[in-house]
Amino acid sequence: MKQRPRIYYSETQRALMWDRWRKGDTIHQIAKLFDRGHSSIQRILSENGGIQPPQRHRAPQALTLAEREEISRSLVSGLSIRSIAARLGRAPSTISRELQRNGGSQGYRASQADAFAWERARRPKVCKLVQNQTLARVIAAKLNLQWSPEQIAGWLRHAYAVNKDYLVSHETIYRSLYIQARGALKKELLEHLRRSRTMRRSRHHTLKTEGRTNIRDAVSISERPATAEDRAIPGHWEGDLLYGNATSQIATLVERQSRFVMLVKVASKDSEAVVDALIRHANKLPRELYKSLTWDRGSEMADHNRFTVATDIEVYFCDPQHPWQRGSNENTNGLLRQYFPKGTDLSAYSQARLDAIARRLNERPRKTLDFDTPAERFNQIVASTG
Repeated sequence: MKQRPRIYYSETQRALMWDRWRKGDTIHQIAKLFDRGHSSIQRILSENGGIQPPQRHRAPQALTLAEREEISRSLVSGLSIRSIAARLGRAPSTISRELQRNGGSQGYRASQADAFAWERARRPKVCKLVQNQTLARVIAAKLNLQWSPEQIAGWLRHAYAVNKDYLVSHETIYRSLYIQARGALKKELLEHLRRSRTMRRSRHHTLKTEGRTNIRDAVSISERPATAEDRAIPGHWEGDLLYGNATSQIATLVERQSRFVMLVKVASKDSEAVVDALIRHANKLPRELYKSLTWDRGSEMADHNRFTVATDIEVYFCDPQHPWQRGSNENTNGLLRQYFPKGTDLSAYSQARLDAIARRLNERPRKTLDFDTPAERFNQIVASTG
């Protein structure tokens, strides 16, 4: 079979590539646009860890090609450096440096000088984390605790408010992780991100939706009290099952106002076992802190009426194929994948160990809480109801 010639993508084609990647297309979908194999697209995207490099542009103060051509013509006419500078409205030192870099008065060529200047501009700016190794070590320590780059950046703004040398954006942290040429953070730290992939994906990347069953006597989320919807009153929870391997799962519960997480060990995914575990858990909390529970339409909550009778807690269900309606729980389940990767045997985890993992998650600062921790917010709620 004759091998296809290697393709060299133009700047316009690369821009299209990055635009589709940013919008959430897969590498295979992008490759179809160019009638090429996915490996050629993978090579380009992976060079920068899935992060589009900034568009190149000339600095406003840089000499233009037209100015360089004027320098060349003036040199042929025998004008001095000061005369050329006056004609262009530039400092004499600017013209002098331009000539020194590009062959002097005798060897100066405008087009060649412009090309050299554009090539020299490729030199990347030194990353802040390379310059400040102490900051890099602080960030690495927090990544080892499974803090997200956004949580780290927010915490730094609080902890080092008076020291600008320690302020860094979450985007800089991501770039330092995914673009290894920067040499600021070790690639191994990628394992501690919520999703330990080798390239950064767009937030618009397609999400899976599960087919869910019809729940008998289900009360729609549209009937949930307004105080639960706007998070004005604490005590409204969201829940779901988080699956490990095919035969193990745990129940995850998130309080909507504080984002406080609780994990519940369940014996199996059948409704009787799940509801029994949720009833035992509900009895551990004061009634003021557990007013309602919002769940997806999974068959594990088919016995929801028994839960309500035993606990006096109303259960509301999301609309079919609308799991985002319990967004706090969906987001939390994503965070928990750092601790429970898919395929993990969750039956091996004791309730005490689950509590320890929930505690660790609750002690991480959250952007939505102005970088307070869920534990701090939940303890405030407990104190106010005590």
